[in-house]
Amino acid sequence: MKSFPMFIRTSGRRVVIVGGGEQAAQKARLILKTDAQILLVAPELDAELQALVLAGRAVHHRSLSADTFDGAAMGFIATGCPGLDAAAHGLARAVRCPVNVVDRPELCDLTTPALVDRDPVVVAIGSEGTAPVLTREIKTRLEEMLSPSLGGLAALAGRLRPVVNARVPRSQRRAFWAWVFKGAPRMTWTRGGEREAAQAIKAAIDAGGAPRKTAKGHVSLVGAGPGARDLLTLRAVERLQEADVIFYDRLVDPEVLELARRDAERIFVGKHVGAHAWPQDRINAVILTAAQQGKRVVRLKSGDPGIFGRAGEEIAVLRAAGVTVDVVPGITAASAASAAFGESLTERGISDTLILTTGQSREGAALPDSTRHAVPGTTSAYYMSVRQAARIRDDLIARGLPPHSPVRVAIEVSKPGEQLLNCPLGALVETLKAADCDGCAVILVTWPEVSGPEAINRPVAQRPKVCLA
Repeated sequence: MKSFPMFIRTSGRRVVIVGGGEQAAQKARLILKTDAQILLVAPELDAELQALVLAGRAVHHRSLSADTFDGAAMGFIATGCPGLDAAAHGLARAVRCPVNVVDRPELCDLTTPALVDRDPVVVAIGSEGTAPVLTREIKTRLEEMLSPSLGGLAALAGRLRPVVNARVPRSQRRAFWAWVFKGAPRMTWTRGGEREAAQAIKAAIDAGGAPRKTAKGHVSLVGAGPGARDLLTLRAVERLQEADVIFYDRLVDPEVLELARRDAERIFVGKHVGAHAWPQDRINAVILTAAQQGKRVVRLKSGDPGIFGRAGEEIAVLRAAGVTVDVVPGITAASAASAAFGESLTERGISDTLILTTGQSREGAALPDSTRHAVPGTTSAYYMSVRQAARIRDDLIARGLPPHSPVRVAIEVSKPGEQLLNCPLGALVETLKAADCDGCAVILVTWPEVSGPEAINRPVAQRPKVCLA
């Protein structure tokens, strides 16, 4: 290493920023994350820096003197003038104050790393100036992995550490803190149960140590999104990182599973339209069994678990057995499809109602009337409907949608095999056959709003604002 990474204490100390423009403001934003006293030195300040002074968060000196850097923790020099930058650097060096001079690496004692801020937990990433793009990529990956609320749990641990030292025997403290940060408290905290987690930690302290493992675990129904792993939510990545066992189906891209813990067990419970290798009852049973063994379980579903994902059935089984469960939403196929086409699912004056529907029904039941909500002013997204395309086409035409109306079909959206098709409604079936599509697709049909007396007189009941069919 040519630079040694370390953390500099800022409490009760001064940080000098020389300059009054955007570059100085960038450094000020960085130091505002700390509790340092900020001294801004420049003849004039831009509006952002002036606001800091007015708010009492910074002090403004118009001129630079020999005493400016004396006793400061560090300094940033960002005047934009090479001569002034060099002069300020000389003053700082005279009093041995380490400084960062913007865009002048040869004058820098300090470099500013990319930060992942979960105060008081902070991760700094640097490359000694050689690969800033790489450091930003690493920062992005870490942002995905670390819960935004992690700092709150660390801060609570800091406040409780003295009482832990007083009440938990030394031989049990390591296990206690491992339970806090790797066990139930952290999992509860990251899913939004801060009060519940804090109460559990305090109860364990009163009891003299971490509780023994309970028989029941926890299940998270996680939306994997349409396919691309960078479309997962941060919360979904967190759950994958926490999981002991993951149950996934055939629509989940293998790259998504790479985000999970390396030692997490992965169990395929794939289901195919018309060929259910794993019946729903069996899936319910294995998820419940894993949770009752005290495991942290992720049921990974493509898209959003609450949209044609049979999440309700799994939730009912788990809750009936007393197992806690949470749902992590994902990007649903309709949203991914419209984004892939570069279009909006709704548009003022054209489509003010979005219908999410399906051409499939559960085994043994009659096929749904998928087009019953379609009227002028609606966009219908048909899930799992490729095999019912002919019926949907005929029903829409019978309802009054012209055969030449445009239809968009997104196949394997966001995945490597993605296909985006446009065709008239009347040619929908032939278009799907030509694309050799028999399964994973979403069909989008917009029935534009009409104008004139017909629109004014149309009964409101025919135009439901939100329909989940």
